[in-house]
Amino acid sequence: MSFIHELAQGLQASSVGVALAESAYAFPLIEALHLIGLSVSVGLIFLIDLRLIGVFLKNVPVTDLLHQLRPLVLGGFALIFLSGTLLFWSEAATIITSPALPFKFLFIAIGGVNALYFELKLAKQRPVIENQPVLPANVRYAGIASLFSWSVVIIAGRLIPYLPS
Repeated sequence: MSFIHELAQGLQASSVGVALAESAYAFPLIEALHLIGLSVSVGLIFLIDLRLIGVFLKNVPVTDLLHQLRPLVLGGFALIFLSGTLLFWSEAATIITSPALPFKFLFIAIGGVNALYFELKLAKQRPVIENQPVLPANVRYAGIASLFSWSVVIIAGRLIPYLPS
């Protein structure tokens, strides 16, 4: 048995892990919060991405959209992180063996790097700042990459309980 699997079993067998897993209310409530956070953050990211690729909200300045939605997106991600940590804690030994888990984390990283690149580089381009209806190809590609990567994250996350090792 690997060190990671032993660590996961220890987390799941801890008093917090057992309490979360055996609670009639805690686990479903935490899972609901996880899905709400996911809906808020990824749903708003999809709106932003659709604006970037030019199929939705063409007359809304990207900078205004980002400014207004960024706090909600980040708040949703905070909720996802906290609730996901608790969900993992309660089922760590099972989740760690799912072949979907590495894909989920890989595409979270890809989505995060894409978002960081957009924020630090692409969002500062003149066409984005000047709210041109058709944005440069690299901005549209970032939107498409974001739509794809976050979709894979959601699909992989949903597959985790159904694809045990």
